[in-house]
Amino acid sequence: MKSIIQVKDLEKYYRDRKALDSISFDVREGEILCLLGPNGAGKSTLINILSTVLEYDGGEIYFHGDRVEDVKKEYKGILGIVPQDMAIYEDISAEDNVKFFASLYGIRGRALNSHVEMALNSVGLLERKRDKPKTFSGGMKRRLNIACAIAHSPSIIIMDEPTVGVDPQSRNHILGNIKSMGEAGTTIIYSTHYMEEVEEISTRIIIMDHGKIIAEGTKEELKEILGEKKVYYIELDDTEKLQKDELYMVEGVTDVEIIDHKIQVSVLRGIENLDKLISIIMHRGLKINNISSTTMNLDTVFLKLTGRNLRD
Repeated sequence: MKSIIQVKDLEKYYRDRKALDSISFDVREGEILCLLGPNGAGKSTLINILSTVLEYDGGEIYFHGDRVEDVKKEYKGILGIVPQDMAIYEDISAEDNVKFFASLYGIRGRALNSHVEMALNSVGLLERKRDKPKTFSGGMKRRLNIACAIAHSPSIIIMDEPTVGVDPQSRNHILGNIKSMGEAGTTIIYSTHYMEEVEEISTRIIIMDHGKIIAEGTKEELKEILGEKKVYYIELDDTEKLQKDELYMVEGVTDVEIIDHKIQVSVLRGIENLDKLISIIMHRGLKINNISSTTMNLDTVFLKLTGRNLRD
């Protein structure tokens, strides 16, 4: 995919704290790029800089090869911004909210009405277009916030944690809408600390922590980091007779942990060896009470990279 935004050695300071530490990456045309990290990782700072509402202290941002500072009007004209704090007016109708924001981009007359209908329909609020947001649920307000951002048909949409505090139905609607826009060719930059959202919508992921990019790639590429496919959990009556070395002798075993009456065995991708593990255990005369397994997910990757869980 063609690169449309290039971020080079970007830095941002808040007094003596470095919020962004020389980060570099590209944004590719038509992708859903998820910025993943805990609170304080630098995601919102990066989003605000890309949205041109916050200045940066070092590095450069390019749009189609030109410095954003040199083509700011053109750049801002193709952006749709969905901020973390909702930017809607509670006392005018949903329709008038979307009209106002679309008109800021020079859309007028019949075209304005058409764009407003499209945006409200896209977020499932067309039937409530005459109602005021003060009568809406939190999830509906979030969806209206998105409608205001997409009414001018931007080619790049930047979203800063748009599902925070919404009900499950609204979250599903928002995520489904994002996938549809991505499939239609819109480029989306999506900031979140919800791992399950990244699993569902991303085409590429950047993991941030302490103002740095610590990994980037597709879900599959990031999972390759661990080099393991499965972890087996085998619960026994007793583990005293079992030696770790015996299990390490089995092909594909990379790590063995014995905790209380449970064995945790990490296994390389593509190797099926559970039967051999069971044979060793039974040969020792040990009774197996339960066997379960987990496949790698992004939670595991994040823990491996940072040494902590996402919401720690």
